[in-house]
Amino acid sequence: MLKLPNDGPATGRPVAHVLTGKGPAAIVLALAQALPPVSARLAAGRLYGDPAHIVGVNDSGDRQKALDVAAHDHMLAALDAAGVRQVLSEEAENIIVLNPDGAFDVAIDPIDGSGSIGIGAPLGMLFSVLPAAPQGFLRPGRAVVAAGYASFGHSLDFGWSLGDGVHIATYDAAADAFRLTRENIVLKPTASTIAYNASNERHWHEGLQAWLHDLRLGRDGPRGRDFNMRWLAAAVGELHRILLQGGAFLYPADRRAGYENGRLRLIYECVPIAFLIEQAGGAASDGRVAILDRQPDGLHDMTPLIFGARDEVETILFYLAPSKG
Repeated sequence: MLKLPNDGPATGRPVAHVLTGKGPAAIVLALAQALPPVSARLAAGRLYGDPAHIVGVNDSGDRQKALDVAAHDHMLAALDAAGVRQVLSEEAENIIVLNPDGAFDVAIDPIDGSGSIGIGAPLGMLFSVLPAAPQGFLRPGRAVVAAGYASFGHSLDFGWSLGDGVHIATYDAAADAFRLTRENIVLKPTASTIAYNASNERHWHEGLQAWLHDLRLGRDGPRGRDFNMRWLAAAVGELHRILLQGGAFLYPADRRAGYENGRLRLIYECVPIAFLIEQAGGAASDGRVAILDRQPDGLHDMTPLIFGARDEVETILFYLAPSKG
């Protein structure tokens, strides 16, 4: 391994020493330990086959790639071994029952950002853990007791919360273990970097267009300061960057057919993000209410999503208010 001038021995406690006991912690640890093979297959690219090969279509109409389905099956095996009762996955139309007497359910997006499989762009995984209940997954995100994500980049990073703040670990290949690298992350309330898809702006609500107009004026406009723009095309990549560096993200509803209710999935994408962001002191909204207060009507419901620095989210909501539209 290339050594830098300030490199020393690996630091950080092994995650297996942090996530101890049964229940949600054991499930979170099981998912973390299942990640290295997925990361390794991503890193291998087309050496052994094409991970972006189309093998089907999911319930939301997205084309499924070979790695989508392989990661789904791989994570199901890990969750089955962890005693999870049932799983809701982006890659399956219906709920998958694993252990009928299990005490917890898991909602998961095995590969988030899979449109970028095979090109080296940021990808990840998102999940949340709920106590088993008759309502299953059709309940607000306030029922979630743990959530987390993986970031497959130049490092393999794993972030999680058990309701006690957000913590991030990095995979140490030499020890074949995740090591805790950041604890109790707290977001700055203000944002200087905003993530959005600029190509959709013309379809947005007039209030959002006004917000963006004022934002782009920078220090010469009503905001009185300059902003940067980023767009990774993967919500989990933006989540990881915002937790580490601050900022805000939005993928709002717009006027196009099929986008009236946003495009991100409420239960297994937006709820885990919202849980983590709130645990870090930020905010997550659909433009009207907090994501964690949303009542799902269906397993694969879509929603607009705005998340990140609390002050910027509140500013966006002000511009979206009916009196501003």
